[in-house]
Amino acid sequence: MPRSVNAVASRARRKKILKQAKGFYGKRKNVYTVAKNVLEKGLTYSYVGRKLKKRNYRQLWIARINAAVRAEGITYSEFIHKLSEKNVDLNRKVLADLAMNEPETFKSLVASVK
Repeated sequence: MPRSVNAVASRARRKKILKQAKGFYGKRKNVYTVAKNVLEKGLTYSYVGRKLKKRNYRQLWIARINAAVRAEGITYSEFIHKLSEKNVDLNRKVLADLAMNEPETFKSLVASVK
């Protein structure tokens, strides 16, 4: 019986990898074995990056809220604690947006929890 190598499927597999590696520099874009390794590493970095992005945004929001509440004479931790005591369910993203774009509203919110 003749040997069957299924060239169609293996070529498709390689083409898929090389298509994803488009735009890479040097052999990384057109040599399958190199492209496969580099792409795997790149996809790992992008997965980790999506997690880091969330962490970094939260950090930014906290810094903005902290700066805004310190101008009102209260610390960040006190402010968040008092918000939870008063059952104000606003997340940090919304609070940071208020602090940046609507300072008067934010000031009234801080005054209401003091």
